[in-house]
Amino acid sequence: MSNTAEFFKGGYRYIPGVFQYSAGVAALPGFEIVHARFKKPVPLKDGFKRIADHLSSIGRPLTAFCACELRSPAPFTEAGFRAFNEVYVGTLSEWGIFKDGKNPVARSNVCPEIAPPPEPSFYAFAYTVPASNNAPPSAVIAGSGEVPEGKQNYRDHIIRLGDISPDGLREKARWVLGEMERRLAALGMTWTDVTSTQVYTVHNLCPFLADEIVARGAAKDGLIWHYCRPPIVDIEYEMDCRSVAREFVID
Repeated sequence: MSNTAEFFKGGYRYIPGVFQYSAGVAALPGFEIVHARFKKPVPLKDGFKRIADHLSSIGRPLTAFCACELRSPAPFTEAGFRAFNEVYVGTLSEWGIFKDGKNPVARSNVCPEIAPPPEPSFYAFAYTVPASNNAPPSAVIAGSGEVPEGKQNYRDHIIRLGDISPDGLREKARWVLGEMERRLAALGMTWTDVTSTQVYTVHNLCPFLADEIVARGAAKDGLIWHYCRPPIVDIEYEMDCRSVAREFVID
């Protein structure tokens, strides 16, 4: 994961990941990443249309789309997750982004425990815009649960499978923090560059919040805890983070 690939049509580079998403993106020189959140989740098909309309309205190509955050009704089985992702990347293919099994777009996809959407929906998205060559670096790190990507399946590789004790959750969080740091390093960044850090879990963070998350620098500007489950059954803890100068909300 130390190498990145450049997606020149989008104005960003990315950490190659699995077919459904990259592990993270960073703006190329002359560009910056902007983060936009919908006021309420928008169903996938309508969300893609609204994103396309927004990009068109500001004179940016569809290929400028570089990251997104999804909300789903409930955790998927592994087969269900793959089926969903094949539909999702279909639009990216139509947009000229996904090609030959390579997907540069970073992503998080989590499941609200309370008042979940009735179908997979967009919560937020990010895209590149032109910027001066000396603009601060900007990046979005994709979500990661406590399991390595790219294996034959998830279940056989989940850290402390089924263990939601304080010690089990601490080990899960420690592994995910390490993965966030590996992805940041691949883009030439550390926690000091991060402007927003998110955690997704329905379990208690307090036993390890101070000495794991805060002590490692992951919450220097606070921590956003979303009461959500990761997208696959049996994964219990997820994080993502970003470094952007501009964020806004779309009605």
